[in-house]
Amino acid sequence: MTDDVPLIIRAVNHQVPGIRWQPVVGDETTDFLEHVVPEVSRDSVRDAAASILGRGVSPEDFAGQDTGLVVGYVQSGKTMSFETAAALARDNGFQMVIIVAGTSNPLLDQSTGRVRRDLRLDDPDRARSWIHFQNPEREDSTIQTLRDVFDDWRDDDTPDEYKMTVLVTVLKHHRRMGNLTELLQAVGMQGVPVLIIDDEADQASLNTEVAQGEESTTYRRLMALRDTLPLHSYLQYTATPQAPLLVSIVDSLSPNFVEVLTPGDSYVGGHDFFVTNPRLVRTIPAADVPTNTNPLPEPPDSLLEALRIFMVGVAVGLMQDGNRGNRSMLVHPSHLTAQHQEYYNWVRDIFEEWKRILGLPDSDPDKQELIEELRGAYEDLLQTVGNSLPQFSDLVPTFRFAFRRTRLLEVNARGGRTPDVDWGSAYGWILVGGQAMDRGFTVEGLTVTYMPRGIGVGNADTVQQRARFFGYKRSYLGFCRVYLEQGTHRAFERYVEHEEDMRRQLEDIRDRGLSLNEWKRAFVLDNALRPCRQNVLEFDYIRGRFSDDWVAPRVVLPTDPVLQANRLTVSGFIEATAFVSDEGHPDRTDTQRHEVARDLSLRDVMERLLIPLRITSSRDSQQITGLLLQLSRALESDPDELCTVYRMSPGTGRERGIDQSGEVTNLFQGQAPVNPPARRGEVYPGDRAIRENGQVTVQIHTLDLTRDGAVVCENVPVLAVWVPARLATGWINQDQPVQQA
Repeated sequence: MTDDVPLIIRAVNHQVPGIRWQPVVGDETTDFLEHVVPEVSRDSVRDAAASILGRGVSPEDFAGQDTGLVVGYVQSGKTMSFETAAALARDNGFQMVIIVAGTSNPLLDQSTGRVRRDLRLDDPDRARSWIHFQNPEREDSTIQTLRDVFDDWRDDDTPDEYKMTVLVTVLKHHRRMGNLTELLQAVGMQGVPVLIIDDEADQASLNTEVAQGEESTTYRRLMALRDTLPLHSYLQYTATPQAPLLVSIVDSLSPNFVEVLTPGDSYVGGHDFFVTNPRLVRTIPAADVPTNTNPLPEPPDSLLEALRIFMVGVAVGLMQDGNRGNRSMLVHPSHLTAQHQEYYNWVRDIFEEWKRILGLPDSDPDKQELIEELRGAYEDLLQTVGNSLPQFSDLVPTFRFAFRRTRLLEVNARGGRTPDVDWGSAYGWILVGGQAMDRGFTVEGLTVTYMPRGIGVGNADTVQQRARFFGYKRSYLGFCRVYLEQGTHRAFERYVEHEEDMRRQLEDIRDRGLSLNEWKRAFVLDNALRPCRQNVLEFDYIRGRFSDDWVAPRVVLPTDPVLQANRLTVSGFIEATAFVSDEGHPDRTDTQRHEVARDLSLRDVMERLLIPLRITSSRDSQQITGLLLQLSRALESDPDELCTVYRMSPGTGRERGIDQSGEVTNLFQGQAPVNPPARRGEVYPGDRAIRENGQVTVQIHTLDLTRDGAVVCENVPVLAVWVPARLATGWINQDQPVQQA
């Protein structure tokens, strides 16, 4: 095997979990990597593409369908990844690649233009490897062309250089996908291996009417397209995978394998802005946020500050970049076009006034005042950029050129069509808009973002998709500023923890070669956020945040296998742990006397006791999974976190009543004595008070379960866990029925 074969392919010989077949890197992939991918990233990009393709169907198969999820960060290079996967697919005999790209024509055109450029479809000096169709329809000439291309692949005598791969870019719209399906049905796709790439797969593709038992139009057309292709892999690319992960596992769009993309070193995302460099992020004062009760008669001060910082950055960039590349500012006030126009008018008027003032004589007091305000912005940037900034006095003459080389554009469809940005026509850009720049829209050289927009209903994936300010910008990170409405600022901070937790779990699934169907749909998420829009989910989820709470199962009557397994788990833990008698009032009864083991390793208690213990009820299982998520987060923050464990009434055991569904009526014993009330808790404070303050506490109860006065099950171990407030973390968990073979 040659050195051109990626590391992941070499590893296939060692049975890398989850890899089904061995892609081969050929001329198409090698050429793409050399011309498009930075040298430092080529190995990782190539290996990820081989891993993605190798987990799906093989082009040598007769038939089959596979769905994979590819998760990246916002603005992290997902397009480059799926372009590499497309090139690798051609090298390995996939005869067609379909890219479902964008829900609007500008986004489709943007994606199509980039793919054509990166795969060098228009290079006259390069052999024809691809034949491209955008939004194709059923026409006789197109049908015959596709049949000819596929016949070349079927003909063993066809030279390899004559075999072309069909590339289709299609709008994520029911009519366009319906046209494509009719075309392929007419062609006949039996024996044709196809790779489908769904860019921004969590948007529009999913069934938005699943809760009503119906199918949305776009979803139905996508399913019809897939049904037309007997042999294909379907790759869902997204930075916000919450919705694809939470749809029913029996849905065709529920992924069964996953790849998590690692960005290059120059990428900056949520952790860089909200954890490592929080001074780059500013909260817009409530008084500067327009609402029905707070209309703004004039541009707010925070907007003026953001504009000054941006224009100082443009002036510095012109001096240092020599008018090459771009610097951009994004103003994202609302989803309402009327508000876009208001902010656009404000920015335009401010911009033109400052430009006029800079043309005045140096002695003019207005010019002196503006220069001093720009000096303040310069001092602000100096705190994050450092000594690489030129002297302010050297910058002043450049300001008038910076304004002349900066364009202002309103980016929405108010005029009928969202305008394109001609990035090559100017160095600086100020873009004002909303939905059109939420998702998939690339803002070149973005440094300053001003977003007085709130989080709306609080869908985590929607909030994160507004993070156009993420990207490959470490070299100029110090020039970046992000101004956010207070609720949005908090939402981004919360999302960072959620995103990293979700990626860790998905990486574990990938590395162990497991199907995503085996993954418990549970991850950390702050209670102020919802994971995604509810209308794409057939099964609901629960959420929680344990804080100074006891967590215990409600259903305690187990099946025989569960009972035997739990007895072994608990007895093994007790035998290996040194317990001592707990101190207390001398008048306690035997059932009020316990044993305790303090300052145990929480990690050890989780691994030997909490995780192995089996739960009978699905609802209880979801709660316990949420508990384990919180405790896992605690261990990530402090691997040496301690825990206290009590054996409740080890000398006598306990009886507890259960109802017809197996739910315990009252797990915890109360205070004693009960009468007189003045002495309540004097002898025994009640089970709920048997815990170590500030520390995770586990109570081991051994119960004889009774119903209508008769014992129905003996020696049943039940655990109760107390979580201190300092370990509070929000989470969600979804329970889905097991998929039948």
